[in-house]
Amino acid sequence: MKNIAVVLLIVIFAASCSKNISKIDTKEGFFKNYVNPFIGTGGHGHTYPGATVPFGMLQVSPVNGVSNWDWCSGYHYSDSIAIGFSHLSLSGTGIGDLADVLFMPSNKKIDLTFKTSSRDSIPYKSKYSHSNETATPGYYQVLLKDPNINVELTTSLRTALHKYTYAQGDKQSVIVNLGFGINWDKATNTFIQVEDNQTISGYRYSTGWAKNQKVFFVAKFSKPIVEHRLVSDGIEVDEISKDAVKSVAQFFFNQKEGEEVLVKVALSSVSIANAKENLDAGDFDFEAVKTESENKWNQALSKIQVETPIDSLKTIFYTAMYHAQLAPVTFSDKNGQFRKENDSIVTTNNYTAYSTLSLWDTFRAEHPLLTLIAADKVSDMVNSMIEYYNTKRILPVWTLYGNETNTMTGYHSIPVIVEAYLKGIKGFDAEVVYEAMKTTMMQDERGLVHYKKYGYIPYNLLDESVTITLEYAYNDWCVAQMAKALGKEADYELFLNRSKAYQHLFDAKSGFMRGKSSDGKSWHEPFDPKYSNHREHTDYTEGNAWQHSWFVPHAVEDFIKLHGSNDVFTDRLEQLFTESSEITGSNVSADISGLIGQYAHGNEPSHHIAYMFNRAGKPWRTQYWARKILDTQYNTTPNGLSGNEDCGQMSAWYVLSSIGLYSMNPAATEYEIGSPIFEKATIALPNGKAFTIKAENVSAENIYIQSATLNGLLFNQTTISHKTLLNGGTLHFIMGKTPNKNWGVVQTIQK
Repeated sequence: MKNIAVVLLIVIFAASCSKNISKIDTKEGFFKNYVNPFIGTGGHGHTYPGATVPFGMLQVSPVNGVSNWDWCSGYHYSDSIAIGFSHLSLSGTGIGDLADVLFMPSNKKIDLTFKTSSRDSIPYKSKYSHSNETATPGYYQVLLKDPNINVELTTSLRTALHKYTYAQGDKQSVIVNLGFGINWDKATNTFIQVEDNQTISGYRYSTGWAKNQKVFFVAKFSKPIVEHRLVSDGIEVDEISKDAVKSVAQFFFNQKEGEEVLVKVALSSVSIANAKENLDAGDFDFEAVKTESENKWNQALSKIQVETPIDSLKTIFYTAMYHAQLAPVTFSDKNGQFRKENDSIVTTNNYTAYSTLSLWDTFRAEHPLLTLIAADKVSDMVNSMIEYYNTKRILPVWTLYGNETNTMTGYHSIPVIVEAYLKGIKGFDAEVVYEAMKTTMMQDERGLVHYKKYGYIPYNLLDESVTITLEYAYNDWCVAQMAKALGKEADYELFLNRSKAYQHLFDAKSGFMRGKSSDGKSWHEPFDPKYSNHREHTDYTEGNAWQHSWFVPHAVEDFIKLHGSNDVFTDRLEQLFTESSEITGSNVSADISGLIGQYAHGNEPSHHIAYMFNRAGKPWRTQYWARKILDTQYNTTPNGLSGNEDCGQMSAWYVLSSIGLYSMNPAATEYEIGSPIFEKATIALPNGKAFTIKAENVSAENIYIQSATLNGLLFNQTTISHKTLLNGGTLHFIMGKTPNKNWGVVQTIQK
């Protein structure tokens, strides 16, 4: 009987384990099921729906072939024509580039000598319908109507896998077009060669947003090539010339050997040899690669687990988690090599190099989020910035495919680096990065010569002077914090004093930051705080005075004093959100979108503003406006983003704000408390611990914090440090429908 009992216990235990494992498997599949990659592909979101893995080197995605602002990613949901599937894509940028190495299946022989002026002249383009189009993390599918070919795409970290299913008996071919470009991109030299009966290789050199982009590729087909045609600059040839500008080829396969043709593609910025090394070995098991990609996404998405009965909130949240982990992208090859803009080849030393560094956007919430959910990659990103710095002794501004584009203002690699260091992230040399930051802020380019001379940038000497001055002031404050941490007292005092530059531009009479002349007295006249002139003859970058007068995240208390009192400050904040949304001017920036009053959530300079009420004794107004933004600026449709996704920033704002946190000043290593929308959110911390945020009674009406405890102890403050989060534990809010005007109130200045 004893033996029988033991056996029964073992059977019961095994059944229980099996049941638990089944639950875990289901739960792991849960995360990707709530992601909708089509969110943001409409409107001005500029995202792409194609397949990639977290921070993957490749983004294999459909290309519509339209050169227009809303097609910056190569794809827009309003379209229904495809010209091919590229291997590099941008997620949510305001400038179009990439869409390199286009593959397109076809069921007929095409005259490739056509001259391409637009997609209308492309004979193999095809219509498609969203009713037969699918996108999930790591997978994309579409039926091309005209050739009746089903296309499926998936990827690993450095290899894309295409699967084309042709109609039975139809001719099977694949077109590779290296000459076609969209938006700013223009091919300068391209080459295709046949290496053997299943392998082709080549390269595509181009200029555009990235001035010197060199993409090498190799592709291996699942079937032997039975025929091929090569066209060099509009002329059919036996071999493509090494100095050709536009190369295109068509490869044919035996349709009697099954309806499917698969092709593996790998890229490199260095060489064809490196692309071959990047190409995954093994067979063409599409389902295995897709499953592995899905597993990677499930793991990445599970870093924050939210609980709510509202499925649409889960979809918005997990899609935001997805978008927040598309960039930066892996740039170094398997052997550690990558190319910089000066054509030097670097071999990394124990780190992965990253590119697509949209730092003006992503320093605000994307990089702070990564310190929680992808901390193991942060030091690699810092080391990448230092290698780019070595090119010209200036830290990166906006790096695309190893090229410095100098797009946008400030040097926001600096707050990313300082935040990482002060949050205790290791893996880079503190003295080296400090020297890079100091050298960058002491050089003269991009207006720093004026900033150092006057203490601000005069409007009569440089456009966008207000925005640039405010951002340099913040950069200086960040350098000061690093200097202090390293015991460099003289540098600390120097940069801390420079970080007060905002004081020069504050007009106490109007309450706005305004352009000031080099005489130190005269304001820029005439003045209209609603006026916008996009990127020229303006004091503000992609915005107006209403949106750019609040960027003093490092000295909010002093900023409030400049306004006069908490009440004056919060009254002006309220007016920002309630003022009419009229934008004046004949060249209004298209980036001003997602308007609530004059608050523009569709562009990054507004992203911290709602959290400033916390510092002026009215946290319930932060709770109100943060929730208002969450509710109105995101949805589950293709138009679900109110502005450019900007490489994860728009989504990272949602991720952090929806769980009740926001990094108003990332380098301060603390988070502002907002208004959580989930009943429960659990962060799987990089140290193996968990931090849980509970919002008891939360609902669409119950948006205000009534009380809070941290690990069972009274919590009555509007910030929480990164260090506290890393300790693990539970932050428990009680929510209600009316404000508790006593919770979290700190009198920062005398009323």
